[in-house]
Amino acid sequence: MASESSFDVVSKVDRQEVDNALNQASKEISQRFDFRGTGASIRWLGELGIEMEASAEDRVNAVLDVFKDKLVKRKVSLKALDAGEPRASGTVYKINATLQDGLDQDQAKKITKAIRDDAPKGVRTQVQGDEVRVSSKSKNDLQAVMALLREQDFDFAVQFINYR
Repeated sequence: MASESSFDVVSKVDRQEVDNALNQASKEISQRFDFRGTGASIRWLGELGIEMEASAEDRVNAVLDVFKDKLVKRKVSLKALDAGEPRASGTVYKINATLQDGLDQDQAKKITKAIRDDAPKGVRTQVQGDEVRVSSKSKNDLQAVMALLREQDFDFAVQFINYR
């Protein structure tokens, strides 16, 4: 009897890579001529929150663009970043952004539905908290499921861990 193979589908960001991207963006903002005198800054706001501020709306949007550029260079999916609209706060404009960590129930349902609709027959899914466990007797079927999920255009980032 063949043993079961499995992997987990998650939506997590590498906190260290995001921290590095934030530090690089902060350094670039402090050095760039077009940010001089605008009070532009970017910083952590709690565990998964990021706050950007500047004296003008276009400058705070430019801070967001610099941060997104640094995330892309560090191979962090922009789907994991949920940035709000610029809002006036006194004399400065602020943008608050959050990082997605884990799958919620609706996202897990989208993944299991995609697998149920298009995956090979022997593949089973199970939602385990903020992860989806995919298992099958055939490793080829599991690799087909990974390819299927990579092709899907979810509005959130997905990664595969614990492949065994």
